[in-house]
Amino acid sequence: MTYTPFVTTGLHRRANVIVICDHAANTVPPSVSGGDLGLPADDMNRHIAFDIGAAGMSNHLGELLDAPVICSNFSRLVIDPNRGEDDPTLLMRLYDGTVIPANRHATDDDLNHRLNLCYRPYHNALARLIFARDNPVIISVHSFTPQLNSRPPRPWQVGILSNDDRRLSDPLLAELAGQTDIITGDNVPYTGYLQGDTMEKHALPQNLLHTLIEVRNDLITNSAGQETWAAHLAPLIKSAISKANA
Repeated sequence: MTYTPFVTTGLHRRANVIVICDHAANTVPPSVSGGDLGLPADDMNRHIAFDIGAAGMSNHLGELLDAPVICSNFSRLVIDPNRGEDDPTLLMRLYDGTVIPANRHATDDDLNHRLNLCYRPYHNALARLIFARDNPVIISVHSFTPQLNSRPPRPWQVGILSNDDRRLSDPLLAELAGQTDIITGDNVPYTGYLQGDTMEKHALPQNLLHTLIEVRNDLITNSAGQETWAAHLAPLIKSAISKANA
């Protein structure tokens, strides 16, 4: 079977919204180190390799928002699509205390192979999806681990990440603030800006409304949790978009 670096669903949907999931999969393509980064299965199934639960939640959100969804189909440890091509963390050699054996001595040729196999086709597909719609709203879905090694626990259930363009993030934060059962963070557990990241690459140059939603991954490890959180968030996203467009 031919390897494909991205998966799109719901292209027939009518809302002027696109849901994207940069870190959807822990797939290692066969032509990258023989399909094995040298890590045990336990490591490939934890947060260092992909955003646990994010793909399922993205697909549920797409259905509820009547929006197409695009998901990556390669591990962030193969190459990270939410980084600029000149970012030193584009190809991670160490992540949360774990050395990535196949990346430790990766060459420029290895990097270029992964760029051409995975990173660029994914971003080209996203660009085509955006071009096919009229100034669509971009909703980026990620998940975060409840606790990094040797770091304090993260209490937030949802983080809304943004760069300087907060036209959608601020009303979404306001919607979440009205939910007494949700602990929300503003630009936590990470900052909402990385030079060359997906939002800077696709949303900012075209002045598109956009936001990045991080959900704590212990809440969305299974389909029930993914459906529940998509159902929580979808009406809040719709309301925030309406207010941002007002």
